[in-house]
Amino acid sequence: MRICIIGSGLTSLALAKALVNQNIYVDILIDKKKQVIDQSRTIGITKSNVEYFNKNIVNINKIIWKLNKIEIFSDKLNHEKLLEFQNNNQELFSMVRSFDLYNILEKSLKKNKFFKIQNLINSENIQKKYNLLINLNFSNLITKKFFSKKIIKKYKSLAYTLILEHEKIDNKIARQVFTKIGPLAFLPISDKETSIVYSIKNTTKIKKENLIELINLHNQDYKIKKIKKISSFELISVNLRNYYHKNILAFGELIHKIHPLAGQGFNMTVRDIKILLEIIQNRIDLGLPINSSVNEEFQKNTKHTNFIFSNGIDFIYEFFNYEGNLKSNFLINSIKYFGNKNSLNNMLKKIADTGLNY
Repeated sequence: MRICIIGSGLTSLALAKALVNQNIYVDILIDKKKQVIDQSRTIGITKSNVEYFNKNIVNINKIIWKLNKIEIFSDKLNHEKLLEFQNNNQELFSMVRSFDLYNILEKSLKKNKFFKIQNLINSENIQKKYNLLINLNFSNLITKKFFSKKIIKKYKSLAYTLILEHEKIDNKIARQVFTKIGPLAFLPISDKETSIVYSIKNTTKIKKENLIELINLHNQDYKIKKIKKISSFELISVNLRNYYHKNILAFGELIHKIHPLAGQGFNMTVRDIKILLEIIQNRIDLGLPINSSVNEEFQKNTKHTNFIFSNGIDFIYEFFNYEGNLKSNFLINSIKYFGNKNSLNNMLKKIADTGLNY
C-alpha cells in the first residue's frame, strides 16, 4: 500500500509521519520551490493533541512551552478580566514555534524506509499510482478541477505576527484582548519571549512603529528588549463543500481555514489526522482495501463537526465585533457572569481541548 501527499508544510509532514509510523509507504510530492517557514509564526496545540502527537507522530516535549492559564479581556472593561480558564495549575495547551516543529518532523522522516519526498512533475497522471492521494495544495490542477466549490468569508483584516523579546518573567499565561480594532493575543513561548498575533480590521499594512504602539496599549506584563520580524497575512475563512473525489482526499487548510483568534486551526487538522488514521488502521485490521471508501468515511465523520466548529469560531469573532460597537455593557457583563460558572467554563475548556467529539 502506498499513499501520496501533495504539498509541503507542517500538515504534510505530520500526516506523513503518522502514516509511516503505521508502516504505510508515503510519498510527498512538492513543487521545486523549497518550503520557507516563517520564523515569526507559532502554533498553539491543546493538551490532548500534544499527547496524541507524542504517542502517534513524534515526541515534541523538548520544543513546546506549556501554558496553564488563559485570560480573556475586553476594551470595554478597562483591563478588567472578562474570562479565565485554568485547571489546577496544570497545562491547558502548549505553544511551539512553527520552524522548530517543521524541523523535528523533517528530521524524523529523513531516513525512514517508508518515506520518500520528490518533486511534483504532473499532478494529473498520478491518481492511479496510489491507493490514496491526499491533496493539500491550494492552486494545483487537482484543486481547481475537483475542489473549487467552497464557502469563503473575507474578514477585511490583516493578521500581524511577531515575537517579543523581553525581560525574564514567569510566563505561563496566555492573554486574549478583544480590542476595538480586532483581537490581540499574547502567547508565551518561553520565559523571555512571547508570540503576538494581532488581527486588525484593515487591509492596508500598518507601519512597524504604529503596530508596536497599538500592542503596547494592552501590554501590562512585558518589558520589551527587541521585536523580531513582523509578518502579516490576509484573514479569510474557508469551508470546502466536498472533501473528496474518488481516491483523492482534500486535507488540512484546504478543507477548513479559520480565524486565528482561538488558535484552533492546526488543532482541527491534528484531530482530522487522528480520525483518518483510525479509519485506515481499522480497514487494515479487517483486511479491507484502502481506497475511496476511506475518503467517504472520513468526510462522513468530520465534515459536519468541522463546519460547526469553524462557524463557532466565526461566531465568537462576530459577537465581539458586534458587542464592541454597542454603547451598553449588558452583553459583555452577561458573558463575564455566565462564562465563569464552573459547569460552562469546564465545558468550554473541554471543547477547546478536544473539539466537538468530546
